[in-house]
Amino acid sequence: MKKFFLRSGLVIAVVLGASVAAFADTIHLKDGSVIRGQIIGFRNEQFTIEVGSGSRGRKSRITVYMEDVDWIEFDAVGSAGNDSSSTQSPSYQPPSNTQPSNNDTGNTSSSTTNPNAPPTFFQVNIKVRADNTSNGWTNSGLVVRRGQRLRITASGRVSLGANRVSSPDGLPSIPDRDKLMRTQPTGALIAVIGDDNDDFIFIGRSKDFVAQRDGVLFLGVNEGNLSDNSGTFDVVIEAEAMSSRP
Repeated sequence: MKKFFLRSGLVIAVVLGASVAAFADTIHLKDGSVIRGQIIGFRNEQFTIEVGSGSRGRKSRITVYMEDVDWIEFDAVGSAGNDSSSTQSPSYQPPSNTQPSNNDTGNTSSSTTNPNAPPTFFQVNIKVRADNTSNGWTNSGLVVRRGQRLRITASGRVSLGANRVSSPDGLPSIPDRDKLMRTQPTGALIAVIGDDNDDFIFIGRSKDFVAQRDGVLFLGVNEGNLSDNSGTFDVVIEAEAMSSRP
């Protein structure tokens, strides 16, 4: 296993320019998060990382800025080409009241030195599609860790077809034997962690919970037939910066 510490922009340019796409990798972020996957591209100071096997339509491709990476472990040699696409990359927007202005989430000295300090959260804003694009799942681009606290809030309305409109809380009066969470309202916002997991999480308009496993966070709509759906929910994800834990 090779371990590279990302401390020099010159080293980054030389190493990644020659072989960034040739490894299966473990990327350690400054906020304490870990991404396990394959770096398939590096462009404009951003890594493109592919995560997951693609089962159940949850193949994951995310983008991480170089300045947010602490270090990378290159585990094994592979064979992938550079990928310059960025149209599907998530948008990370750290809130100004919890993050330094340079987005370096590792500089949380008040939290790491004071065990009584409240946890620090960083924020991700996404739009969750109601239709069957990507098998009905929207990739948040966020790789969560077991034990990490997440706060998710959602707003907006989506069409479920047949003149039915749903908020993130769903429509409890509509029966649907094919929906993923049988006991939860049809059309509600739900989530799952990992591309190989069916332990679905009801989100609704808001949810505060602790991740029970590592993996990419996906969000979708609790309905069996998504073919006639349209619209998106506006979702704000606040994730605990793991490095802020005492």
